[in-house]
Amino acid sequence: MAKEAPPRWDRRMQQRLARGEAAALGELYDRFASLVHSLAHRVLDDDAAADGVTREVFGHVWENPDAYEPKEGSMRSWLARLTRRLAVQRLRQTEAAAYETSGEGTAEELDQKMRQASAAARADYIVRSMPTPLWDALELAYFQRRDYRQTAADLGVTEDEARRRLRLGLQLLATANTQAPDGPWPPGNGRSL
Repeated sequence: MAKEAPPRWDRRMQQRLARGEAAALGELYDRFASLVHSLAHRVLDDDAAADGVTREVFGHVWENPDAYEPKEGSMRSWLARLTRRLAVQRLRQTEAAAYETSGEGTAEELDQKMRQASAAARADYIVRSMPTPLWDALELAYFQRRDYRQTAADLGVTEDEARRRLRLGLQLLATANTQAPDGPWPPGNGRSL
């Protein structure tokens, strides 16, 4: 299956960054900084560390605009993968240093913590990328404790449609734990969401 061409905005943004347009970096930051910061915070659970990763991500983009490969997916997905990689790398360094100085814990415990942080970041990305109708159905069913009939009534859709939205939303969330921690992420090119 051939990958879709990225949106024109992504290609133009990469070209502008490659030309060294500072305004392009500002535009990219305005559009994606909250996503980058929240994904980094999800992994690191530390605002200051998430700020550092956010700066690293946009610094990397500025210094390496050609690292983005449009054939691999959207710029949003690329930034999410880059954020995850840098945040997990920082977490590994921080945790390894803490384990070395304290003498507590094992390498397996550190790996488990990394897997959990990575799965949490994937889940956060999936939720943020989920189509609104699916998220609305999940929010009603799970946070407001509505059954599928009440969800259908609240959304103004048929019961079959409410069940379909709930099933698809749950299937998307389930993918957060099925990826290997260092495997491809987000799943595919990010467009399947």
